[in-house]
Amino acid sequence: MQIDVGSMLWLLFLLMAFLPVLKQRRIMSSRLAFLRRIELKRKSRVITLIHRQESLSFLGIPLRRFIDMEDSEKVLRAIRLTPNDMPIDIILHTPGGIALAAEQIARALKRHPARVTAIIPHYAMSGGTLIALAADEILLDENAVLGPIDPQIAQYPASSIIRVLKEKPLTEIDDQTIILADVAEKATQQIFETAVDVMMPRLEEEAARNVAQILSEGRWTHDFALVCSTLSELGLPVNCNLPEYIYELMDLFPQPARQIPSVEYVPIPYRRSPKS
Repeated sequence: MQIDVGSMLWLLFLLMAFLPVLKQRRIMSSRLAFLRRIELKRKSRVITLIHRQESLSFLGIPLRRFIDMEDSEKVLRAIRLTPNDMPIDIILHTPGGIALAAEQIARALKRHPARVTAIIPHYAMSGGTLIALAADEILLDENAVLGPIDPQIAQYPASSIIRVLKEKPLTEIDDQTIILADVAEKATQQIFETAVDVMMPRLEEEAARNVAQILSEGRWTHDFALVCSTLSELGLPVNCNLPEYIYELMDLFPQPARQIPSVEYVPIPYRRSPKS
C-alpha cells in the first residue's frame, strides 16, 4: 500500500490547526457547566467580566483586553434576562476600560432589585472598581485589590492636569493643557457623581460622597492597590472570604500559553504539619 506523504502532511496540518479550536470549545463548555453549578449553589445569576489576556501580543505589539461597549451590551442583556427577585453575582477580573461602559454596567446593577454581589478573585481596577461599588457586597480574596476611579485624560491623570492649571500662571500654560484641564475637571466631577449614585441607597449619602471623593480625587496613582483592610476602613461592604470554587472557575480562563512559563509550581495543595 502506497502512502501519499503530501496528503499525510496536509491532514497533519489540518489536525494541528483544529486542535486549538476544539480545545477552546471544550474549555467554553466546561465554563458554562461550572457557571451553572455555581448558580444552582448560590441560587443566583452568575455573570463573568474577565479579561484574562493581559499580556497577549501580536507581531511584538502588546494587546490588552479591557471593559468595552460590547462588554456592557452583554452584561446589560444578562441583567435584563434576570428576574427581579433573583440575586446577581458578577465575577470581576479586569484592569478597567472605557468609562461609559463601566458606568452603564454599574448603574444597571444598582437598579437590580435583588441582592448584587461583586466577586473579585484577584483584581478589579478603575472601571472594575466602579462596577464593584454598585454591589450590596464586595467579596474578595484576602490578597485581591480594587483601585482608584480617578479619570485618565490623554494618558495623564486628570488630577495632575488640573494641578498644573492651579499652580502655574495662565500665561505660562499652552492652550492644549488648558483644554485638557477643562475636560479633566468635567470628567472628575462626572465620575464622582456616578460613584455617589451607584453607592446610594446602599450607603448613606454622606458616606457615599466621602468614598467617591477619596477614590476620584487623585489621592493615589491610578494603579494603587486598595486592599481589604483599606476598603473596610472606607466603609465599603467587603467580605474577604472567597469560596474555593471561584478559584476553580478562574482555572477555566487560562492565559495564552507562553513558550517558557514565568511561574511554575507543583499544582497540588500541601497540608501544613500541625504545630507540636
